[in-house]
Amino acid sequence: MNAEQQRLLKPDWKKWGPYVSDRQWGTVREDYSANGDAWNYITHDMARSKAYRWGEDGIAGISDDQQYLCFAVAFWNQKDPIIKERYFGLSNPEGNHGEDVKELYYYLDSAPTHSYMKMLYKYPQQAFPYEQLVEVNRSRGRNQPEFELIDTGIFDSNEYFDVFVEYAKDSEEDILVKITVFNRADNESSLNVLPTVWFRNSWSWGRHQSVPTITGGSHGTIELYHKQLGHYWLTANGQPEWLFCDNHTNTQRLYNQPNSNSYFKDGINNYVTRGEATVNPEKKGTKAAANYLLTIAGGKSATIKLRLSKDGPKSFDDFDAVFASRIAEADEFYSGIITKDASADSALIQRQAFAGMLWSKQFYNYNLYQWFTGDPAQPTPSPQRLKARNKDWKHLAAREIISMPDKWEYPWFAAWDLAFHCLPLAVVDPKFAKQQLLLLTREWYMHPNGLLPAYEWEFNDTNPPVHAMAVWKVYKIDKAANDGNGDLFFLESAFHKLMLNFTWWVNRKDSAGNNIFEGGFLGLDNIGVFDRSAPLPTGGYIEQADGTSWMAMYALNLMRIAIELSKTNKTYLNIAGKYFDHFMYIAGAMANIGDENINLWDQEDGFFYDQLQLPDGSSKRLKVRSIVGLIPLFAVEVLSEEDIMTMPAFSDRMKWFYENRPDLADLVSRWYETNSTGLRLVSLLRGYRLKMLLKRMLDESEFLSDYGVRSVSRYHLDHPYTIEAAGQQFSVKYLPAESDSGLFGGNSNWRGPIWLPINYLLIESMERFYAFLGDDFKVECPTGSGVFLNLKEVAHELSRRLTNIFLKNESGKRAVFGNDLRLQDNPEFKDYILFHEYFDGDTGRGLGASHQTGWTGLIVNGLGVNLHQN
Repeated sequence: MNAEQQRLLKPDWKKWGPYVSDRQWGTVREDYSANGDAWNYITHDMARSKAYRWGEDGIAGISDDQQYLCFAVAFWNQKDPIIKERYFGLSNPEGNHGEDVKELYYYLDSAPTHSYMKMLYKYPQQAFPYEQLVEVNRSRGRNQPEFELIDTGIFDSNEYFDVFVEYAKDSEEDILVKITVFNRADNESSLNVLPTVWFRNSWSWGRHQSVPTITGGSHGTIELYHKQLGHYWLTANGQPEWLFCDNHTNTQRLYNQPNSNSYFKDGINNYVTRGEATVNPEKKGTKAAANYLLTIAGGKSATIKLRLSKDGPKSFDDFDAVFASRIAEADEFYSGIITKDASADSALIQRQAFAGMLWSKQFYNYNLYQWFTGDPAQPTPSPQRLKARNKDWKHLAAREIISMPDKWEYPWFAAWDLAFHCLPLAVVDPKFAKQQLLLLTREWYMHPNGLLPAYEWEFNDTNPPVHAMAVWKVYKIDKAANDGNGDLFFLESAFHKLMLNFTWWVNRKDSAGNNIFEGGFLGLDNIGVFDRSAPLPTGGYIEQADGTSWMAMYALNLMRIAIELSKTNKTYLNIAGKYFDHFMYIAGAMANIGDENINLWDQEDGFFYDQLQLPDGSSKRLKVRSIVGLIPLFAVEVLSEEDIMTMPAFSDRMKWFYENRPDLADLVSRWYETNSTGLRLVSLLRGYRLKMLLKRMLDESEFLSDYGVRSVSRYHLDHPYTIEAAGQQFSVKYLPAESDSGLFGGNSNWRGPIWLPINYLLIESMERFYAFLGDDFKVECPTGSGVFLNLKEVAHELSRRLTNIFLKNESGKRAVFGNDLRLQDNPEFKDYILFHEYFDGDTGRGLGASHQTGWTGLIVNGLGVNLHQN
């Protein structure tokens, strides 16, 4: 085992990590308004003066795993009205496509224990264009692109600082910090660098009376004490000016009410930018910063060193040696993960993808009962809050480190995002991946009725039920890494809770009791002609091709897990049979067996569509060609004949269906036949329908882009689907980039762009079909090209196209950067990668949240890291 693998066996090595959010303001947790207007209850402007209740934010921030103590870096270019303590971005009402961070920062490296971490922040030397970013985006409509920081031209003259922040641990609680500032301009320039340490305010709410302390400053060292943490010391090299205030709300500034304390959360900001007497001359408080005034010649750099330790003040004698060791050990760790034949560019992308995933951990603290009822030392919340969002989730009490989709745009967990995060995370830290998957099934997360919490804005929403898929995949990845020894305790623990969740779906999302499921928007936001989570303008309800297919996939996932568990406990054989039954009845319903009013398959189009059930008993197909109709491909499982023969109860159940339900045998995959390699295929699709779907999916005039599979067919660019209802016209048109729809805030678009998780599942499905169908089953790829490929080759082709988003092409350009020449050509930009939420369906340009490495990190699979383990 290498050094980092050995550290992974010791939990205390992860006590400190990048657990500080990129944005705490504007979150549901901090919203105590009567009307649930989280974006306006605490704004970016208020954040510097408002003590948060539930968490903290900062730039390149780290904390302990209970977030008692935080460290982050702040800056001042001596021109801005405020110091740069947190990233700036637009709230959902401000952006023409919803919320969006307006900064440039990159996560470059991290070992899984955070023994070494590195990130880059690009800070303009001219005044930060806060007002311009707000006003220009406000003036743009939904049909125009977002106006980004780089679009302001503020980097064009190279008048900016590159700030690299690195962390290295000498031991579990001895953390070295190196801040290197490069002046990219030709001329000398000055800035203040303010490494800042503070305690999360847990004492102002009337629940914990003990107030921690920060004191000192002489000889470059301050002492920190917290009742739960004990003593720490922070030492800074050089001779910075130590500044102290308290992490308390400035009520005078925010609410025009008299302050009860003297030095507030914004005290350091006001002292540095205005020279006000707002820092404590007695050198004590609950927040402190070392104020370095750096003047750096053009093209040169300066370095600051700090050390946070629990063992007393530490010197800097071994500082460089510790950093060198940790960097070398991180290199050694990733050399065993990134394939040796990977190109330098591919290895760079993979390393940054893993870094983004590991930097995107966050301390998530949210006790809904306390949030609803309020705190003893604070005003009683409005009674309206008791009827607010998440009112049915008072049992939820989160206090964990959780993998976030994007710590600025989505600084809260989302159920299906988290499932995908865990696949690449399992490669670098399987224990963490397993812990994350079990977390949402625990009693203090999962609803007593069996529903998994969807996401902070509405826990009751339904994300696609992919948790079982992720549990099985992570189990297999971990098993393969441990010489075939699988973690059955993890698998069984998750399985028991997933059975409850599956039952919730059956009881709550099958309105007619016919094995056709609704589910609402299912994470696909505005993909449909209607908001599928809201009452329909037509009345009635939608029988969803995707909801039903996800449930077929879910049944197969649980069947497969039960089969694995039955190898050591025969009780699970009957349960495996139960989920095979579920799958067969769902398959029969989708195949239009036994109910003439349901017909999700359109024989003429060779495609699956949602079906609108109207109040008068009639129905109408919603003929939008979208990934909704491709999701049936995901419901596929391959079983070995050897395994089936060792499970007579399960085998008998399969035989019963073959003998008693020949109607299913005619329309569902040939699950009763064994191929030449001893495998059986269980799938929603037989060969004909599979080929029909793939003909659409692999058509470059429809779904297949140079950069992956689009979410809506390009056919709808010239042929929008339109329907009239309640005197209104509703339509879906192919939109390769930003959305023109206000559904779900307008910050997401499933009407054309490419999404990594869907493409990952398509690739995995192709490989599973290939395992059974083999080399003889071929399809034209691309459609109309005259080139025929087996399904493994199709999977490779899809992977190749996805990697074209990030890899340099023959001209040295990356599609993800679009037409921005600075990003494409400038040596200080071109090799720093942003892992966007989704990508332009025609050009591959990155769109949406810019640090959504969580599921976009799945790109490592196409670049050589095997996440399939079928």
